Amino acid sequence: MNWYYYFIELLSYLFIYVMARNTLYRGRFFLHMYQLSGYKVSEFGGWLTRNLSAYSITAELLAFNFVVLVLAGFLDPYLTRTSPFIIIFIFGLFWLGPVSRYTRARVKKPLVFTPRMIRLTTLYGLLGMVIPVYCTWLSFYQGILFPEIYILAFGWILGSILLPFILLLAGWLMQPVESLVQERFKIQARKKLASMPDLKIIAITGSYGKTSTKYFIKTLLAERFNICFTPGSYNTPMGICKVINNDLQPAHQILILEMGARYKGNIDELCSIAGPDVAVLTNIGIAHLETFGSVDAIRATKGEILDHLSGDGVAVINADDPVLEDMVTQRKVRTIRTGLETGQFQASGISYDESGCKFIVTGPDHATEKVYTRLLGSHNIQNLLLAFGVGHHFGLRLKTMALAARKIGPVEHRMELKKNDSITIIDDAFNSNPVGARNAVETLAKFKTGRRILITPGMVELGEKEKEENERFGEAIGRAGLDRVYLVGPEQTRPIWEGIRRSGFNLDQVTVVPTLFEANKQLREDFQAGDIVLYENDLPDTYNEA
Repeated sequence: MNWYYYFIELLSYLFIYVMARNTLYRGRFFLHMYQLSGYKVSEFGGWLTRNLSAYSITAELLAFNFVVLVLAGFLDPYLTRTSPFIIIFIFGLFWLGPVSRYTRARVKKPLVFTPRMIRLTTLYGLLGMVIPVYCTWLSFYQGILFPEIYILAFGWILGSILLPFILLLAGWLMQPVESLVQERFKIQARKKLASMPDLKIIAITGSYGKTSTKYFIKTLLAERFNICFTPGSYNTPMGICKVINNDLQPAHQILILEMGARYKGNIDELCSIAGPDVAVLTNIGIAHLETFGSVDAIRATKGEILDHLSGDGVAVINADDPVLEDMVTQRKVRTIRTGLETGQFQASGISYDESGCKFIVTGPDHATEKVYTRLLGSHNIQNLLLAFGVGHHFGLRLKTMALAARKIGPVEHRMELKKNDSITIIDDAFNSNPVGARNAVETLAKFKTGRRILITPGMVELGEKEKEENERFGEAIGRAGLDRVYLVGPEQTRPIWEGIRRSGFNLDQVTVVPTLFEANKQLREDFQAGDIVLYENDLPDTYNEA
């Protein structure tokens, strides 16, 4: 009798191990998606809705609970005492033992356990284990002779199904706590800035090109000034506060901040922390249209930066964008204009090769200088001209800035030129946008040294315009006359394929693959010396067809 009882108990413990392991991997996966959603309950809820059957209420979990209910409700009288334990353990082992769905071998942005994530995980873990732990207790301590396997199985499976919804609840409950934590950091940042009255603040916003423009400005101004700037894409309230509170020193003369926005009011919030003396606007487009809701909301939000300019502040704008011209005209803001076609700083004679590009910059009073840089793409030259405008405002000579531009290399994954064996790679994998994507393809088309190959999954987060913009991107690809095109993701790239077809491009030169890794595999099998390969965009981990 003891041996028999211990065998039943062993099966129960093994089943708990399988379920606990599955729950742990699922729970970590959902935390990762929540972090990639910017800790936004609404955005994670949207991801959950799109992936409900794939990751949350999955077929195997529903089927498993169905098996448990059938066993308990209909077949139990006909089974031996050990049969349910064996059946449920076998189903659990084969259905829920594999966790590869929740353990991607390659991720673009790994889960990071920041203090905020640790606080969220603690509450999430406590809430998420209520049902499984309670049902385990009922099973082991309320059973007369054996653990009650039906209660045990049902509790763990139900708890696993509810995990993402429990995370939504935990995120909602933590919002007041996180607001208090963030306000404390904001107050600390404001006090530090107030203690440095001579510090000049440059704030950069726009739909695209903020990070690149920030690095270009930093490189030019570093010729004369001591600079502090936000690294990478630190463009959120907490990212800006972290730099101000931890990195800004009394010796710094200029603070350069990138200001990002996904919702109305985001720029107001950032400027309430650090009001700019110089506002740089790269462009107005449809990035994050999905969260903004309308183009008018994007324009209004980006324009908030001008409302926070200091009394003697100046705006430096891309004059090729008529929307920006309207914004500064309406507000009567002192403005420096730059652009490829108009403005106080203009570029002409642009040419590209495998080392980058060269052009002539024309400044105020028609002064000119030759510029050599490792940058690629007209949008990068536009952003560099913005940096020239900022440098001019701070008193730098045109020749000084032209020489400093030689030091500028592309920001990582933004039209970054690389050599790999005998082929040249243009890495433009970071969050593509309609303007940048078309410019990148046009740049690729200008190379004449080998086959021109494009690998892209298209663009996301463009709301109702996503299909239209991807079709236009496809038409641009077709018109560019490339030699080979790899489209990553059959469903995501369907509009691009349609645009390519409409352009009259030879579809035999287009290959649709399920993943980027498959595209790379086929490229390795097919590449020739001298090939130029453009990687245009790399979708975030929350988008995955494979």
